[in-house]
Amino acid sequence: MIQHEGVVRLADMLGIQATSLGENLMQMARVESPYLKDLRINLSNALQYPSLSEKERTLLAYAVAVNDRVPALEEGFRSLAIAAGATEEELAETIACVSLLNVNNVFYRFRHFTKQAYYEQTPAGIKMNLMMKPVLGKLFFELMSLVISALNGCELCVNAHEESVRKLGATQEQVYEAIRLGAIIRGLTPLMEK
Repeated sequence: MIQHEGVVRLADMLGIQATSLGENLMQMARVESPYLKDLRINLSNALQYPSLSEKERTLLAYAVAVNDRVPALEEGFRSLAIAAGATEEELAETIACVSLLNVNNVFYRFRHFTKQAYYEQTPAGIKMNLMMKPVLGKLFFELMSLVISALNGCELCVNAHEESVRKLGATQEQVYEAIRLGAIIRGLTPLMEK
């Protein structure tokens, strides 16, 4: 039974059992690392950003967990997203979005890095029908795509998705808070190692 108050509160925010938290996080708890408090505050703030709805915040967090392949976080954020009103179709589309962006981010990052005319002019040949009429809505799908592209380090994709969400009506505050939320959730990844 884990009794460290900060760890228990963190697990509650993540929608998981404290026993699901990784050994790296428990190491910090054993030495009373001040970063644990920072982490709880950052996570609490991220999960309450006012420019995004609760469902959007939890779906973005779920997308990051899926992207980073952290089962405990996937489970927790999936549960939180369902509690916030996410449907099975929206959850499935989140997974599909992450998968598609992993394909696109590698491909377009390669094109951008190499700057070779042949690679840039040859059609990608990657089907992206998912992006045409997303269940999540075009703006939110693009916002999720932006977050995953930022995490995966694809400059070309980040710029394209940022331009798209802005044209679709997203505010700079929404973009900024979505990216910051993604960064904070990404910061949990190394702490969840067993």
